[in-house]
Amino acid sequence: MTDSGRPAPASPSYGARAARGNRPRRPAAAWLAAWLPLLVAPWLVPLLAPREWPRWVVMWLLAFVIFCGCKWLTYRAACRRKVPLWRQLGYLFAWPGLDASAFLKADARGPVVAPSLAEWLFALGKLAAGCGLLYGLVPIVPAAHPYLVGWVGMIGVVLVLHFGSFHLLSCAWRAAGVEARPLMNRPLAATSLADFWGTRWNTAFRDLTHRFLFRPLASWLGPRVAVVAGFAFSGVVHDVVISWPAGGGYGGPTGFFLLQGAGILAERSGVGRAAGLGRTWRGWLFVMAILLGPATLLFHRPFVIGIVIPFLATLGAL
Repeated sequence: MTDSGRPAPASPSYGARAARGNRPRRPAAAWLAAWLPLLVAPWLVPLLAPREWPRWVVMWLLAFVIFCGCKWLTYRAACRRKVPLWRQLGYLFAWPGLDASAFLKADARGPVVAPSLAEWLFALGKLAAGCGLLYGLVPIVPAAHPYLVGWVGMIGVVLVLHFGSFHLLSCAWRAAGVEARPLMNRPLAATSLADFWGTRWNTAFRDLTHRFLFRPLASWLGPRVAVVAGFAFSGVVHDVVISWPAGGGYGGPTGFFLLQGAGILAERSGVGRAAGLGRTWRGWLFVMAILLGPATLLFHRPFVIGIVIPFLATLGAL
């Protein structure tokens, strides 16, 4: 009570705490704003893309739209308080990674180590090797073997983009003091499938699925189910991007990724550990067998012939 006999006003701090307590931690509107582009935009591609467009254009457009949805989701979920605008724009438009927390938060994991001259040269070398495959080797592979031509071309494209250009971009950001680790981390050195998919191959997609799929499912259904669900999701995404534009090979990419999940469970089992899977040369051989053996399920003939070959011709490699 006050001296005048009137009730004392409520404490502002108490009122603020009460308001925060009644407010949902993650409002439906915020969830919808984060997920809507990823859930809706990919469906617009088959609806709006002109039928006369080459199928490789539709494939790249679909992949780009899905990537933008993933990028927006990670951006919305990251803490952006006091993050400079240039850094936010850099994450959205000038970095293919999906670890927004590391990229946007200054010194989040200690001082960023600038790349050495040797790393710059290594990235340039991979870019040059990819160009060599595209414009040196692809033209001399016998045209009577278009599936082989397509595979050589795909390796060249991956070297140019993921191993070369994206590595150079990583070097540039780290030289500027921004945490942007390379998306490819010596994948051929992996001695386990968990190591290959978890820390070495296209870590951008791994960052996304680990945070938004694996961790929630692992806490709910357990890690084994979460592993299978994560690879099933990857398979469906690749089926949409690869098989649908190619008009064939449906289910191949999903089957490939389900095999990867089964391989991880096998190498973590008692029998797998006793057989030496997940480590040393036995683990490396197992990784290569599970990756390379069913690789034709992922990059099936309809995709290579119908998408990759016309794309290589557009690039001037054929």
